[in-house]
Amino acid sequence: MTFNPNLPLVYHENYSFSFDPQHRFVMSKFARLYEQCLTKGLIRDNVYTPKLGTPDHLELIHCDNYLWDLWHNRLCPKAMRRIGLPWSEQLMVRTFTAPLGTLKAAKLALKHGIACHLAGGTHHAHYDFGSGYCMVNDLAFSATTLINEGLARNILIFDLDVHQGDGTAALLKHNPYVFTCSIHCEKNFPFRKHDSDLDIGLDNHTSDSVYLAKVEEVLTGLLQDLTPSLVLYDAGVDVWEHDSLGKLNISWQGLAKRDALVLKTCQQYGIPVATVIGGGYDKDHQRLAQRHSIVIEQAAQL
Repeated sequence: MTFNPNLPLVYHENYSFSFDPQHRFVMSKFARLYEQCLTKGLIRDNVYTPKLGTPDHLELIHCDNYLWDLWHNRLCPKAMRRIGLPWSEQLMVRTFTAPLGTLKAAKLALKHGIACHLAGGTHHAHYDFGSGYCMVNDLAFSATTLINEGLARNILIFDLDVHQGDGTAALLKHNPYVFTCSIHCEKNFPFRKHDSDLDIGLDNHTSDSVYLAKVEEVLTGLLQDLTPSLVLYDAGVDVWEHDSLGKLNISWQGLAKRDALVLKTCQQYGIPVATVIGGGYDKDHQRLAQRHSIVIEQAAQL
């Protein structure tokens, strides 16, 4: 298998830190993903590091009171339970840095045609609250920043995480320059969904053939209709058949076919694409990192 050594990758060493290994959210997966890419020869002089983030950056799309209360550990216990992660200073540093990583990947994609962020996809974060392991929304932040800076005319957020991107949909509901599309398992979290510009809710146990056909049909139609300046692709791997929070029956091979399909279709239409890793849940932490590396392997083959 031949990889392009010049594929831009974005990563910060603060993405993983000492964290409860029994927690359902696998905090080590980002460092493990980096090591996985290193082992496979995907990393040479092609890694870009985002600068450290603070709440000031995210005030563009989030409530400033929420951001600063989060930063200083002033949120009430109920709000923290909704997020599902224990507060720490290390968590705050990585939480506010990762959106700048997605933004950097997006800018690199506009320049090089494709770029991959070894994190990102926190699509359950809303204007003034966090949810589902998501505190701030990197996708909405990056898309809004690019539009405001005049770097993109319009953007497609193509979300293939198994869970609907409710926070992204809510935050960008009134932005005419960003189109949100979520293809997800309908009977899964979040149980109160917010309308994306296009939502495709799949039945439990949907198989590879049905899934891939729908992804191709929807993406091709959107690229033809929207001709976006950029696609932000949330390549969640929790659609995998053995994911602990999934409910779909997508095989490992199906994941690879999906990512290749999305990336090649964007390439065929001449549209830059930036990828984020999205969700994935597995007691086998190394296997999870291998799953997340699929989209980067597929990108490196283009």
